[in-house]
Order: sequence, then structure tokens, then C-alpha cells
Amino acid sequence: MPGSRAAAAALDDYRITSSVEIQALFQQLLDARALVTLSGPNGDSYITLMWSADPARQTITFSAEDGDARLQGLLESGEIVAVAYLDSIKLQFDLEGVVEVHGGHHHALNARYPTVLYRFQRRSAFRVKPFAVKTPMARFRHPAMPDMQLSLRVLDISLSGVALFLPEDVPMIAAGVKIGQCHLDLDDDTLLEVSLVIHHVTAIHPESRGTRLGCELINQDWSDRTLQHYINQTQKRRLALSTKPE
Repeated sequence: MPGSRAAAAALDDYRITSSVEIQALFQQLLDARALVTLSGPNGDSYITLMWSADPARQTITFSAEDGDARLQGLLESGEIVAVAYLDSIKLQFDLEGVVEVHGGHHHALNARYPTVLYRFQRRSAFRVKPFAVKTPMARFRHPAMPDMQLSLRVLDISLSGVALFLPEDVPMIAAGVKIGQCHLDLDDDTLLEVSLVIHHVTAIHPESRGTRLGCELINQDWSDRTLQHYINQTQKRRLALSTKPE
């Protein structure tokens, strides 16, 4: 079909088939301990870590938890796509020949080493730090304690993600957790209802007395330009202040 051929041609610019380039990107994933999201055609997903990438043996290995229903549903689907992020770079590749391996107390996923990888530059990854005139907040219920309502400070935000400050006296939220309903109160004109997936939990310097949660915005309505307008206006204000004569 013409549409399918056009879509395939459009991906050519992002396709990597060089084994050297693929291994270099995999090594970056391993060094960064970046989370990898495995997805199936029925909406099943599983967040994991890449443990190894061995081009000589033509295998890649991921961490796994024994008996996880999400993982079992994914394995039964027979079609698995892996997605990971390196800063502003999105990596995507198909997994074939996936098998669950049991070895004592350790469980893993083995798959065939991919021959094709797609590398996308995320234009939406440009981040801005909000102004403190009105502290932007993210409000949602703690995923492990539904009776606890959280109001977390927004550290920075882009079209695709947001970083939140979790105070040390608030129960920790683990990487991989999905927040189905979150209210982002950025300023008087920018109030958004979003869903989040927490990808990174990073300790900040001890004086801050808290942790940075790196989150991906999911199920976004890209026709809504509200967040884009907020980011543009915030950046313009920062540029104006930086060029203002003293």
C-alpha cells in the first residue's frame, strides 16, 4: 500500500543497521543503566534493565521478575518492541526469540541480537525550569498509599517529561510506577491533567533533603498546545532576563 511504503521510507532516516553503531548505543544504555520499556500489540508493557548485549553470541539480556503477570502477557503476545531513552535520544528496536531464563535466584530475558535499530532525536525533549513566582506543582495520590495526597514541586518540564522533587519525609516511589491521574498546576493559565511513568529516581545533593523523580508524560493530546505555549513563554522570559543590562 502507498501509505505503508511512505511510512517505511520516512523511517529510513532513523534506521541503523551498522553492528558497530548498534553496539555503541547498547553500551551507552548499559553504562547509563537506562530503563527499557517492552511493549506488546495488546497494550501489555514491562519496564526492565538491559543486562548485557553480546554481538559475538548474538544475544541481548534483560532483567526479569519471576511470575510477573505483565511479563507473561507480553511473552504470550509474540510481538515485543523495546524503547529506551538516552537524554534527548529515543532508541527503538524489535525483540525476537524472547525466552525467559531461570537460574537459581536470578531470572532474565534472553533475545536475539537485533540487526536493525531506530534512533530518534526527541525535539520535545527541550526542558525549561519554571519561575518561582508561583511554584509549579504536580498533585496526585501516592501510588502505594492512595489515601495520601501528594503535592510535589516541578523542577523542570518539557513536552515529553517532567522532573519532580520528592521530599525525604515522603514514602519513596519506585521507578517503573505509572501515575494514572496527575494535575499539573504550572501557573494561573496552565493547568493540565496528565498521566506519568516514573523512569528515573535520582538522589540530589544532601542539602536538598529529597529525591528527583524523572517522569515521562504519556497519553498526551498533541493537538493541545497549552504546554508548548508555557514552555515557549518561560524560555522567552529567561532569555529576556539573561540579556537585561545590569
